[in-house]
Amino acid sequence: MFDFLKAKPKNYEDIPVGEFNDLMLQPNTVVLDVRTAGEFSSGKLRGARNIDIMSRDFVTQIQNLPKDKTYLVYCRSGNRSGQACEVMASMGFTKLKNMSGGIGRWPFEVV
Repeated sequence: MFDFLKAKPKNYEDIPVGEFNDLMLQPNTVVLDVRTAGEFSSGKLRGARNIDIMSRDFVTQIQNLPKDKTYLVYCRSGNRSGQACEVMASMGFTKLKNMSGGIGRWPFEVV
């Protein structure tokens, strides 16, 4: 009983910035920035691809991505990137990592 109190399981993993940074160096990983184009141009992680979660064609752009890669997803605070991971998981992506705390917690280089 009380099943409605259980949080639904996440289909992605929240990871700290240090682990995120380490994973960026691995083969078959794609760094995805889901912030707006304006936020993206004001500073991003090296090699990041920008697909704004608020854009009308977000789902269309995501559909074209290969599902066999690991996606490292971030935004400003970790909220929108978590939502993006949920959307991607519902579309069949299985290797999803969300940066806990977002780029605001990023102590490394921003370009």
